Formats: sequence, C-alpha cells, structure tokens
Amino acid sequence: MEEHTTIAVDLSKSVFEVAVSRESGRVCERRRLSRSQLTRFFSQRPPATVLLEACGSSHHWARQIEGLGHRVLLLPPHHTRRYVLRDKTDRADATALLEAHRNEQIAPVPVKTLHQQTLAALHRLRSGWLATRTARLNAIRALLRELGIVIPQGSRHVLPDLTVALSEPAGPVPEHLHAALLSAASEIRQLEERIRAVECQLESMAGSLPAVRKPKTTTYDRSEGLTAGAS
Repeated sequence: MEEHTTIAVDLSKSVFEVAVSRESGRVCERRRLSRSQLTRFFSQRPPATVLLEACGSSHHWARQIEGLGHRVLLLPPHHTRRYVLRDKTDRADATALLEAHRNEQIAPVPVKTLHQQTLAALHRLRSGWLATRTARLNAIRALLRELGIVIPQGSRHVLPDLTVALSEPAGPVPEHLHAALLSAASEIRQLEERIRAVECQLESMAGSLPAVRKPKTTTYDRSEGLTAGAS
C-alpha cells in the first residue's frame, strides 16, 4: 500500500464494511470485518487516512485506530449522507465516505479524548436525571391539583407541600394514593442525590482541566422530609 491510501469504514455494532482506495474515485478493495478483525486489519496496514462517520462509537474507534499509526478523520453524517447513491447499504455508506472526503469544503469533526467523552457522559446522565426529577415533580403537582391542592410555583414547594397534605387527618388525598406518592417522593430524593454526586465529579474534573466550564450546581429545599409513616 502507498502512503496516500484512504480507507473508509462504515461502523456498526458487530460487522464493519471497509472500502480501500488507492486512487481518488476508485475502490480497489472491500472487506466485511468483525470487531476483533477490524483492529487486526489496521494493525497490519501501513499508515493510511481512515474515514469514519461521526457517530456514537466513532470517537472510540478513532482513538483505537490512531493508536495503530493511522490518521483518522470523522466526517459529519449530514454531509456524507448526500453521497449515498441508490439504496442505503453498508457498502454504499462506506463508498459515500470516500466521495465526501474528496469535497474539501467538508470539515471533519475533532476526535474526542477519553476525558472529553467522560465529561460529556456525566453531563448527559445529569441532564437525564434532572429531566426525570422535573417530570416526577410535575406529576405530583398535577395529581394534587386535581384533588384541590394547589402548590405554588417552584420545585422547592412540591415535597414540603406533599408532606403537609399527607399528614392531614382525613385530608383530601385518598389513603390509597399515599404509598404511591411517597414512592414518587423517595425517587425524587434519590435523583437529587445522584445529581449532586455527578456535580461533585464534574467539579473535580473541572478543577484539573482549566478550560472546562464548571456546571451550575442544583440546590434543593430539604427543610421538610417525608417518612413512610405519613398518613
């Protein structure tokens, strides 16, 4: 192989389509490889330019392939898609990567380091837990409103007001609802603990990486607690 060899890889969960080009606009070799075979394939090849479509696993594979001495470019999927001719197949996707690479106006996506991916993963987990917490709080507020209990705006009011509502003898909340509402409140408490733990991790990582912006931490009003014996 010559130094200007370009190799396009259509990534998947288990089987990868590989297209090798030594001449612009022409594919000279094709392979279908498993995960273990893909690593072995690149370890046995002289340095080449490797094209991957930027996707969930592309940064992992980019780091693996770069470690074997190759130059990896991640191409944006919304740009490579237009080069797929006829039906969309693994073979067509690999060829489309080679064609998109010929367009100098398509800028590759930077390969993320493991640190950068870790930060992104922590932020995604935190965002997901925040969304779930908000959904649970809104559900409790809506259920109580249907029973004539209106909770003021602000998440800090929900659990304390729920505690009061459940503690009222012969109150407006049916007894059969108590256990489910207490379970929802417990889930909210657990979500808040997870969010705080992730924020601590992000704070720690931000301290070692000056360029990273520290997250805005979330505060919760825990002045009123819920107990399983509330009735």
